[in-house]
Amino acid sequence: MIAALPMYDRPENRAAHDAFYAAFREALGRGPDALDRDTAYDETWAHPDLLLGQICNLPYRARFRDRVTRVANVDFGLTDTPAGYYHSVFIVREERAAQGLAPAALGTFAYNDALSQSGWGAPLATLAKQGLQVHSTMRTGAHVDSARAVASGKADLAAIDAVTWKMLQAHEPAVAELRVVGRTILSPGMTFVTAKQNDPAPIRAALHEALSAISAEDAAAIHMHGLLTLPDAAYDIPLPHAP
Repeated sequence: MIAALPMYDRPENRAAHDAFYAAFREALGRGPDALDRDTAYDETWAHPDLLLGQICNLPYRARFRDRVTRVANVDFGLTDTPAGYYHSVFIVREERAAQGLAPAALGTFAYNDALSQSGWGAPLATLAKQGLQVHSTMRTGAHVDSARAVASGKADLAAIDAVTWKMLQAHEPAVAELRVVGRTILSPGMTFVTAKQNDPAPIRAALHEALSAISAEDAAAIHMHGLLTLPDAAYDIPLPHAP
């Protein structure tokens, strides 16, 4: 059995994630002793005995819709964003902020992964709606590395998950060199999932109980303001083309 919550797990909020998982395990009455931080996040999604995982909506739509069971979504408390959804912010270097989004799109776009909705799928769709397109790309492997690439001048534009952006604003020095010049379309936020064969109802109930049990400080550190379940149709979004 395995449980992993990798998508927003940082050194600064590791203890809060551990507290949330401990409360979840107590409420459910079973589960691994601790969160798995050694297995690659995409391997956890495919684990045949996954108890609790967390997946981005693009890999869910592209590869895992029929391989896992959705459990719940999080209300991240994002401005002008419905509960259960999220968006990304477009960032550029401070000296280029006055020029806006369009000129930056002509340069190099840094993206964390081609299966990232926040870093690739949503920004691509948003640019297309504005009659823009990505001209050259560089893969960084992580949102924080995309932000650093823009700050250092290696890239001209990136799109950062709005929840991650909040965390970077609090803890990442490179953010001082960056400015937001727009935001992407909305899509379902990080989704709690379990193995295909598992009943999601008791897991969902344990998540609700855990969020009520942890301290307000821990809930704020992991940006959980509430839980809900989005309809299946919320995930009916066209897949983006590859970089």
